[in-house]
Amino acid sequence: MAQERQTRVRYLIISILFVVSCFSFADRSALSQAAAAMPEAMNLDPRRLGFLLSGFGWAYALGQLPAGGLLDRFGSKRVYGIGIVLWSFFAFLTGCAGYVAASLVFTVILVLRILSGLAQAPVFPGNGRIVAAWFPTSERGRASAIFNSAQYFTLPLFAPIFGWLIHWAGWRACFWFLGALGALLALVWFTNIYGVKQHPRIAPAEVAFIERGGGLVNTDAQSAARRNTLTWATVKMLLSYRMLVGVYIGQFCINTLTWFFLTWFPLYLAQARHMSVLKVGLAAAVPGLCGGVGGILGGVLSDALLQRGHGLSFARKLPIMAGMGLSMTIVACNYAHSVALMLFFMSLSFFGKGVGALGWTVVSDTSPKGMVGMNGALFNLCGNMAGVTTPLVIGAIVERTHSYNDALVFVSFIAFCTIVCYGPVVGEIKRLDFGEASGS
Repeated sequence: MAQERQTRVRYLIISILFVVSCFSFADRSALSQAAAAMPEAMNLDPRRLGFLLSGFGWAYALGQLPAGGLLDRFGSKRVYGIGIVLWSFFAFLTGCAGYVAASLVFTVILVLRILSGLAQAPVFPGNGRIVAAWFPTSERGRASAIFNSAQYFTLPLFAPIFGWLIHWAGWRACFWFLGALGALLALVWFTNIYGVKQHPRIAPAEVAFIERGGGLVNTDAQSAARRNTLTWATVKMLLSYRMLVGVYIGQFCINTLTWFFLTWFPLYLAQARHMSVLKVGLAAAVPGLCGGVGGILGGVLSDALLQRGHGLSFARKLPIMAGMGLSMTIVACNYAHSVALMLFFMSLSFFGKGVGALGWTVVSDTSPKGMVGMNGALFNLCGNMAGVTTPLVIGAIVERTHSYNDALVFVSFIAFCTIVCYGPVVGEIKRLDFGEASGS
């Protein structure tokens, strides 16, 4: 018998998911930095800007259920990869929109952001689906934390780049840069992403290790890929479980903090703290780095608790509830008169948000076999309604009060609501089994 060769292909897979997720969040956040340099003819007052920023969120949220059904039916590689190509193209066109009549720029960019939201709908359901297939339960917290931490590393990685591009080449350059980067990442995706058993570089020993540990290695098998989970019966079935409903609402609360940092935080620095475009890019990087560290730490802590014999519910809930409690410190920014102290509290809040952002790990832990994509899509649909409400609510608050103080109180209160969701509402965290629906 030939000696079995051990491989670590799953680490390559999670690295690619991290990089592509960073790219996705960079595309979502670029508009908030570019907005300050856009033509005055667009009349971007806070309410109008909130509407423009929410365009992506509407489409992204509404695209979740179709994306989940497509992922389960046609597989992650194809659906996710086509999404990368499309949203890169729409980013490039957004830069080109700067050459149309100034009075039309708002409408053109809004339409392109809606299209980009639809194209990016498979990203996180696809991430959750791939992690559920490629990682055993004991490694899933760390793996999910890695791709989820992309939202925190996006600001440190891309905010200074965007600030430099806007300063030297204008706002359009941000979107042309994203278009070119997307073309490169699409090539990497299609040449490296496969189902577990179909990957050309994986050894049987790694497949066996993943499968023994609870990895759903047949998720992208041909029979599962043809299965149609995009039905109202499936949605009704998933919504009939209080545990899942609590997780869905909790993700909405967690994503409210995410969308504040992605959309209004750079504007808060520019408008409330009177920073220049270049300084905004550098200052926004600090909380982002702290959030990234917290995101990795939350996954490591959760898996460590699991490996030490604690139950799945305790191992997942403790970091989530403790992290969101720490996130509530964002309200202290209202009393921080210096920029340094404000950044300290923002960083502390973002660190806590990172520790608590284990929702995708819970999805991987609870999804019925054969329905990972659909459960992830419904989870992300509920969670990313925050991408619609957060820009609009904060825009309305800022316009009404001419201040960000109440906006930070709102964000802190939503963090508290997350703790309530994961306490009495979610209850025990466990994988659901729908009998025939769980066939792979």
